Amino acid sequence: MKKVFVSVMLAGVALAMSSCRSSKEATSLSSMNGEWNIIEINGATVTPVQGQQVPFIGFDTTTGKLYGYSGCNRMMGSFDVNAKPGTIDLGAIGSTRMACPDMTMEQNVLSTLGQVKGYKKMGKGHMALCNASNRPVMVLAKKAADVTVKNLNGEWSIKEVHGETIPTGMEKQPFIAFDVKEKRIHGNAGCNLINGSYETVEGNELSISFPGVAATMMACPDMEIEGKILTALNEVKSFGKLAGGGIGLYNADGTLVLVLAKK
Repeated sequence: MKKVFVSVMLAGVALAMSSCRSSKEATSLSSMNGEWNIIEINGATVTPVQGQQVPFIGFDTTTGKLYGYSGCNRMMGSFDVNAKPGTIDLGAIGSTRMACPDMTMEQNVLSTLGQVKGYKKMGKGHMALCNASNRPVMVLAKKAADVTVKNLNGEWSIKEVHGETIPTGMEKQPFIAFDVKEKRIHGNAGCNLINGSYETVEGNELSISFPGVAATMMACPDMEIEGKILTALNEVKSFGKLAGGGIGLYNADGTLVLVLAKK
């Protein structure tokens, strides 16, 4: 298996010589909000092997939740939203436990994130994460959203909930419909009708949540799937486009809880 390799670039050398506290005014934590691709580690370009995704990290500066992809597994953690501007301690980062043919990138990402104690803005909209010596050890580039809330408009079949495939042939097939103009949703959870609204977080194009979704009170022979769908909807904090098509809805830890397919 071809190893992950890094190419030292002049920009990286210049970065390594700079300080995270070289600017006169510290960067506010809110500027970290959203998802970022990890493009450099210790001044060297991150280069995924064939078939491997670019690692990324997401910050929710409202809740202090951290999530992302480190090269093989999904990662999750937390940080102090009340820390002094320009400082951040990512603490112990947890992850799923998949094994991949080449874990080199993942090991580099996780070990470097464990050193992070600060951050600063760079040119071209990039962000640097720095170690305890104020040396930049990682460079982030804002992750462009390949889907927006506007793309959710219309009806979507619910295909999976917490990794469980929704059976076909149900009397009432679960679905959810988005009215982007009114910021409302309606649908069917498998037995009962659902109605409600959705909320987003300013500055995070992929954030979404469904506070106070209401359902009718009919009783059906099998309510198990409906219960799982309603629970999952209450957990949702973000969404994204899936590689195989469709939309994924994720909880605060970045775990996929619902899979939607356009009707």
